[in-house]
This record gives sequence, C-alpha cells and structure tokens, in this order.
Amino acid sequence: MAKYVKQKRKWVIRAAGDGSKGERTYAWAWIATAGTTHYLLVRKHRTTGELAFCYCFVPEGQPVTLPRLIAAAGLRWPVEESLEAGKSLFGLDESQVRLYEALLRNLVLVMAALAVCVTSAAAARHRTDTQAMASSHPDEQPPEDPGLIPLTVAEIKHLFNAADPRTSSLEHAAHWSAWRRRHQARARWFHHRARLTTAYTQLS
Repeated sequence: MAKYVKQKRKWVIRAAGDGSKGERTYAWAWIATAGTTHYLLVRKHRTTGELAFCYCFVPEGQPVTLPRLIAAAGLRWPVEESLEAGKSLFGLDESQVRLYEALLRNLVLVMAALAVCVTSAAAARHRTDTQAMASSHPDEQPPEDPGLIPLTVAEIKHLFNAADPRTSSLEHAAHWSAWRRRHQARARWFHHRARLTTAYTQLS
C-alpha cells in the first residue's frame, strides 16, 4: 500500500498540531475504501519513514477533506499529553487507595489541579510568548536572543509551588522558569531550521 501511495505521489506534508519543539509535521496520504463513510489515513514520519494508519469514519452528509481528517487524528496528541501531565505533575497514577470512592476523590482532585494550570497557561499564552521569528532558510544564522516560549502547564505548576512559603523564593523559581523557556525556544528554533534542511534535501 505504501508503495502504491509513493508511486501515485499522494503524500502531502501537513502539521498535526503543536509539539514541544514546534509543529509536528508528517507526510499524509488519504485512501478511499469500498464504503462511502470510511477512509484510510496514512501518516508517514518524515525522517524515519515509519507508517501509522488511522481508519476514519465520516458520517453521511459530513464534508470529507484531508485537512479535516488530519486535524481529527492530531487530537490524540493533546489527550496523551494531558494524561502524561496528570501522571508526572499531579500524581494521577500514584494513588495507593483501592476503594472506588477514594479513587474517585483522587481523580477529581488531580483533574481540578490540571484544569487550573491548563486554563492559566492558556490565558497567559499570548502575553508570555516572546519567541524569535522562525527560520526561513536552512542556512539562516540563529538569533542572539531566541526569546521565551509561552508559559506551559508544567511551568505554571512550578510557579504555583514556588508560592508556598516553605519553598525557595518566588524570584528564584521565576529565574529558572525563564531559563527553561529560553532554552526551549532555542531548541524550537533549531528544530524548525532542521525541518527546513530536510525539506530542501527532499526537493533537490
């Protein structure tokens, strides 16, 4: 099947959403099936060539476009990110209880804490995003100051923890938060430039 798609030149480069280093771009192919409501969406990693398949259902009367199917497939990533954040940042999987009521209480508290940090990060996104413009050519020199990525859920959680009087000063926590965000902004810039290098290589 992958050979058929390659021969027919059906691959389209599109982003499936934002990752920690910028857009998550893949090569996509859209193949119709024998039915009128099911389609096969093929995702190809641009570096390794690894393939992933999504069997998509589209109800009758709904518009069917490749961007719409890609957007739906990309929604899996935020769900996985939320589960990972709940586990690593808020102890979703660290409860030692066995009774249903106690387990439910822990789940509700974790979801509430995660929701507070997510909404705070969303509200501060535009005000705290000072990243330099992305590179436009694979030979472009990096900027002197890459800026800062927006406040993330993890950074919001760190800052909330730093407000506790029993921890180190809030100024110290803010300093390290800015250092991490600047480091991530620099990584994003170089990641984007590397993507451009790959694109230019494929076109040559």
